[in-house]
Amino acid sequence: MGGAMGSLRDRIVEDPAIMVGKPIVKGTRIPVALVLEYLSRDPNFDDLFADYPRLTLEDVQACFAYAERLVEKTRRGKPATTSGGRAVKE
Repeated sequence: MGGAMGSLRDRIVEDPAIMVGKPIVKGTRIPVALVLEYLSRDPNFDDLFADYPRLTLEDVQACFAYAERLVEKTRRGKPATTSGGRAVKE
């Protein structure tokens, strides 16, 4: 994984010992889904960063990139999976 996209993907991790393996922002216990749901309800980044001060703009970009990758896999007819290879539940 090289370049900017690679560094964004490196910000999202899955570890069975943290949040039961849900994709999270590296170094936090903040799930990708929480960030996306928050912004879908309130697309104000200032509010997000006030509520979750450990998040950075790059972390949010990584969450979007992660979601985009899952959507692209689904669009191509492949079952969406997490980076750990597990199928994404709908």
